[in-house]
Amino acid sequence: MNIPSSITTMLAGILLTLISVWVGQNHGLMPVEASEAAPLIDGLFDTMMMIGTGLFLLVTGVIFVAVFKFRRQPGDETDGSPVHGNIPLEILWTSIPAVIVLGLAIYSFEVYSQIGGLNPMEHSVAHGQPTHQMANMPGAAIAAPLPASQDEGMPNLLAEASSDANPQAEGAIPGGVIQKEGGSETSITPGVGSMPGKENPSKEFVIQANGLQYAWIFTYPDSGVVAGELHVPVGREVLLDISASDVLHAFWVPEFRLKQDAVPGQPTELRFTPNRIGEYPVICAELCGPYHGAMRTKVIAESPADFAAWVQEQKVASANGLEQTIAVNPTDQAPDEFLAPYADRLGVRPELLHQLHSASAHVSSAS
Repeated sequence: MNIPSSITTMLAGILLTLISVWVGQNHGLMPVEASEAAPLIDGLFDTMMMIGTGLFLLVTGVIFVAVFKFRRQPGDETDGSPVHGNIPLEILWTSIPAVIVLGLAIYSFEVYSQIGGLNPMEHSVAHGQPTHQMANMPGAAIAAPLPASQDEGMPNLLAEASSDANPQAEGAIPGGVIQKEGGSETSITPGVGSMPGKENPSKEFVIQANGLQYAWIFTYPDSGVVAGELHVPVGREVLLDISASDVLHAFWVPEFRLKQDAVPGQPTELRFTPNRIGEYPVICAELCGPYHGAMRTKVIAESPADFAAWVQEQKVASANGLEQTIAVNPTDQAPDEFLAPYADRLGVRPELLHQLHSASAHVSSAS
């Protein structure tokens, strides 16, 4: 039974389309989506994967058909028919890729606009002075903050972090304008990673990220907390003020689908809203030296309550009055008070000590 070529071509097109759509939706090449911007970027990637799969199957299929169908037959010594070109075919295979590229460009532009990539940084953030000083040494990868007061802003931070709701910032006007004292207004323009179109946006949570060879230092201005890991509350927009102390670095979290350069002398910013609890790697995506591959840390997205508890723990650990911590100031503790936690952990009981003392005294008297 001879199947008409038109039917064969139609069936091949349907099969190619189904395979392309399935691969585009089930490739499994992307990590978990952990931010509000991730689904938008994944949708663009899935579309490009689907189109790329279809073009690959089409081109390779045509090549295989041509190789087997139009190969030289045994005993055929004649020349091939002279072909000088096919204008309609050339227009077709030029216009189709052009339409695909133009469509992907428009789609990419729309996604980039939705995550705030077309909006410049806020002027006060891009050119403002940092709220803390960094004490570092040339060539060192350790830095420590010198905050003016670590207790300032702590109650406000805990209240905001532990709140289940995300109310709009006090004095904020829809459209990114914040009313200041005295009636003046300042324009707040979202940066890369923000979602300008979302309803009832909450006030962003500001964190300062400083990259240096070969570590990231994260400072929380509201509390003075400094850490080598980035802790963020889920459901809250985070504004990351990024700077570099030495060479070019790049802050990249694959699960957030966002990356921003850290340029010496030129502050940058990155906004994101984590929506999934978990730990995700922070990778430096710019070659920054011989140990570039070891410049890794992690971002810990946790519930507002857990985040508030972590901040409180960091405040206690970095406070000046640590007399209540036995491991820090044991001189004020009696020997039995100091050893009590370790004795309980080892299972040492007074009865056992009494037996050992009695046995030792008996051996001493016998000798």
